[in-house]
Amino acid sequence: MNLRSNLLDLAGPVPVFAPAARLAGHICLVMGATSGIGQATALRMADEGAAAVVVTGRRQELGLALAQEIRHRGSNGLFLACDVTREAEIADIVAQVTSRFGRLDVAFNNAGFQERRAPLAKQDDAVYTEVFDTNVRAIFHAMRHEIVAMQASGGGAIVNNASVSGIRNPNPGLSLYGASKAAVISLTRAAAMEYAKEGIRINAIAPGRVVTDMMLSSGIADMNAVAAGLPLGRMGHPQEVAAALVWLASNESGFVVGHCLAVDGGFLAG
Repeated sequence: MNLRSNLLDLAGPVPVFAPAARLAGHICLVMGATSGIGQATALRMADEGAAAVVVTGRRQELGLALAQEIRHRGSNGLFLACDVTREAEIADIVAQVTSRFGRLDVAFNNAGFQERRAPLAKQDDAVYTEVFDTNVRAIFHAMRHEIVAMQASGGGAIVNNASVSGIRNPNPGLSLYGASKAAVISLTRAAAMEYAKEGIRINAIAPGRVVTDMMLSSGIADMNAVAAGLPLGRMGHPQEVAAALVWLASNESGFVVGHCLAVDGGFLAG
């Protein structure tokens, strides 16, 4: 299924949100930003007045283009290549952010990997390692370094990308993905309790059926039926997840700690 040609059919018109300076002056980091929800979030951060938005990923051409668009929107945009399965690269990214901009205010840990759909007994150790290294170990290492950076400047906000599949796994053949996202939610809550008193708010976001390349390549035969089966009768746009995420990272959600916010069109309630 082609992403662009089916966007309106699956999710309706792309929403337009009026910016409200929610991140004015903030130094933001998006780990895994070259497409989908990460890309939409980085652009929304710029629209919301972030002083700088540092974006990372493996695909340099896409990352450099995104950084240029962030600068076009008025923020200091910077792309830094990173393989999130390598702790040393994550540590270097956070160090570069604090060295260049003096602090880290907001971090969105977004990089993720979904295995090829198959029953559990057909999966192997290599697949398990790739899923959990990307979806869990990377967030563990990212938070370790982000927390230290935020402690140095007196606080900040971290948002980890989970999934509705970590709460209710409706996807036979994607057991490792669901388990990894459940681990992300648990890790988020535990870390949130440990650092809340230091002014570091840690939360997670759980997207539902959102029109991204990962979703469209998930092996679901009839994506239109999935969209029609949601309470809203459509799938979501990355921009809608980004809007919720920016609120969660902003001072407007200052009393929200250790929460997993579902942005799912009513999927979990249905």
